[in-house]
Amino acid sequence: MIRFEHVSKRYDGGQDALTDLSFELPEGDFAFLTGHSGAGKSTLLKLVMLMERPTRGQVIVNHQNLTQMRSGQIPYLRRHIGVVFQNHQLLFDRTVYDNVALPLIISGFQPRDVGRRVRAALDKVGLLDKEKKNPIALSGGEQQRVGIARAVVNKPPLLLADEPTGNLDPELSEEIMGLFQQFNDVGVTVLIASHDIALITRLQRRVFGLAKGRLVHDGVLRRQAHMA
Repeated sequence: MIRFEHVSKRYDGGQDALTDLSFELPEGDFAFLTGHSGAGKSTLLKLVMLMERPTRGQVIVNHQNLTQMRSGQIPYLRRHIGVVFQNHQLLFDRTVYDNVALPLIISGFQPRDVGRRVRAALDKVGLLDKEKKNPIALSGGEQQRVGIARAVVNKPPLLLADEPTGNLDPELSEEIMGLFQQFNDVGVTVLIASHDIALITRLQRRVFGLAKGRLVHDGVLRRQAHMA
């Protein structure tokens, strides 16, 4: 599903965000991306979404070489990738329903199909009774669930999350991770960037560890292990 082949990313000014990075995440897998602040986690996710392009190397997502993809093809790529952000990025001048419906409307779905998919997504995250609420009236955990519903409403085969539990307490973090595991159980490939080493260790999933833009760990993170 995701393959990096000797990928490097250097920003203007000479800052190396990623250096000679190679790894593969097969279709249907669930993995975490971790490392210190500035290790390159967000840059890696941006390369997968084509918000950035690599300086060197090849990025392949769902059998497509993103390095060769034209700008006009990017919206189609992103329709097949769900993204969950730490700060939710919800629109507070619209209802919960409207927030979740937005990707479908942009993609040109018929109103009947929009309603069916939105309510199915909200039901999946336990917020079907909140569709008419304004997101600002919801708790932080509920707002994150709205963000997850919006990310999966298009039924993407790939789900990315950037620190999705960063602002949540441990109990809510467990609940949110449980949702990601449910989507993975039905075949969605999941890659989550997270600083929560304790939570990652408990879940015993594959971990890609980054340090200064380089891959320093690939495998299950054992209890009491420490990332570089």
